Amino acid sequence: MTLSQLWTAESFGLCFERLNNSCVKTVYSPVIRAPLYFLFAITIIVIVFGNLWVICTISFFQQLHTPTNYLIVSMAVADLLLGSFVMPPSMVRSLESCWYFGDFFCKFHSGTDFTLCNTSVLHLTFISIDRYYAVCQPLQYHRRITTRVSIAMILFSWCFSAFIGFGIIFSELKIEVKRTEELHVVCKGGCLALHGREIGVAYSIVFYFLPMFIIVSIYSRIFAIAQKHVRVINNYPSSSSVSKKDLKATKTLAIVIGVFMSCWTPYFMCNIIDPVVNHTIPALLYEVLMWVAYLNAVFNPLIYAFFYGWFREKSKLLYKKIYKLC
Repeated sequence: MTLSQLWTAESFGLCFERLNNSCVKTVYSPVIRAPLYFLFAITIIVIVFGNLWVICTISFFQQLHTPTNYLIVSMAVADLLLGSFVMPPSMVRSLESCWYFGDFFCKFHSGTDFTLCNTSVLHLTFISIDRYYAVCQPLQYHRRITTRVSIAMILFSWCFSAFIGFGIIFSELKIEVKRTEELHVVCKGGCLALHGREIGVAYSIVFYFLPMFIIVSIYSRIFAIAQKHVRVINNYPSSSSVSKKDLKATKTLAIVIGVFMSCWTPYFMCNIIDPVVNHTIPALLYEVLMWVAYLNAVFNPLIYAFFYGWFREKSKLLYKKIYKLC
């Protein structure tokens, strides 16, 4: 049996057999479902422990308590919450094609999902501003980007994101959807808000593409200035006000932003395209792109480990301290 035959070897039932208004359940072949449960579970474990390690490493060492690292820790908290709270119920919903956790938790889960996505976008925007001052205006950096400013950025990111994320869900904002999807909302076992189609074009543009445009514009300016600093450092090492450490940090955080955009852009592009093609994008494609977006939370700890020497060094020290305690 080929892979396509295994995937299409499915049957249909009801999410709740005893309810007349139960949603229809698609039952996929165990040959496909069991490996996906294993893969998703491993992904969740890596996300939780990877981001927890980032949080512990930076929090444990006082010399790592910088405005930039506060933003990194806060973004790791968002990824940690995504992996520990959002992804497990999403895994069950995706593979069982039913929502078994109740209507209120559907809304709360979806609000949390939107909040964490918005939080990550705002953190990346503030990180690009941080890097702009570090590279383009280094003499003003320590005066403009202080610990207090960094904490204000973090608080704004979380509070504004929660207000928008939960506001969209609990206000029951209505955006045009297909009749079949409306039926899936009112039947028991459905949770369309998880799916994301009612996010709409406006949400995608305002809360994703506009911030990404700002971030790319800022980083374009940063790299133009950074190239000049690199030439000065190479020719006159003592005459540049920007250190190699700042330039490397800027490059590493640019990779973080690039990976984030690679993971999330296909999903938000679907939100833009779907109304144009009369909502004909398959639900399965949305599920796949949603999980591709979730995978972004795996990559950040790996990027820090590969590109930050200080992170590897402090991680080893932290591991030794934990090992001695055990």
